[in-house]
Amino acid sequence: MLSIIQAAGWPIWPLILCSILAVALILERLFQLQTNKVFPPKVMEQAMEATRRGFPSEESLHQLESAGLLGPVLASGLRCLQKNPQASDEDVKTSMEMSGRIAAHHLERYLPTLGTIASVAPLLGLLGTVVGMIEIFGASTPAANQPAQLAHGISVALYNTAFGLIVAIPTLMFWRYFRGIADRHLLALEVSAERFARHVVQLRN
Repeated sequence: MLSIIQAAGWPIWPLILCSILAVALILERLFQLQTNKVFPPKVMEQAMEATRRGFPSEESLHQLESAGLLGPVLASGLRCLQKNPQASDEDVKTSMEMSGRIAAHHLERYLPTLGTIASVAPLLGLLGTVVGMIEIFGASTPAANQPAQLAHGISVALYNTAFGLIVAIPTLMFWRYFRGIADRHLLALEVSAERFARHVVQLRN
């Protein structure tokens, strides 16, 4: 591996940094976008059952606020009523929508960075290709023939092109995969929040 890095020359180092960053972000998103971390089991049923028995206690609200990403969205509507018992139904929904935007931000966290790496890696590979071609043309002089330098220029060009694609292709695939998961979770959050908001409205009436 070290010999490949040496043959590829200095342009490969930005690609190596991109690959390390991409792997770290992919592992982080694989962990954070798990369904049970976004929607802890039975959190919706527990929240609805707690409100049927009256306004939840402070301890129950704290537990709900720490329950994944859905819990804080549901708790925000109850917090709105706690601060202002006369709040309108629209105020409750608005409070939950604001929390939903925060949850959406957490779902999409680091996805722009992954997309950027997927876009930049082929360009960095192309940069390495250009550097290799410059070395090749620099070695092709009428005065002297330097096969070693020609071989080095070719290796720089090919290794960087290949490594740029090796980094970009899986990163792009994971970006699309995480994008789909985030969109599905966001839709499920919206449906759950709307259902809970209607439940709270019915209890108030």
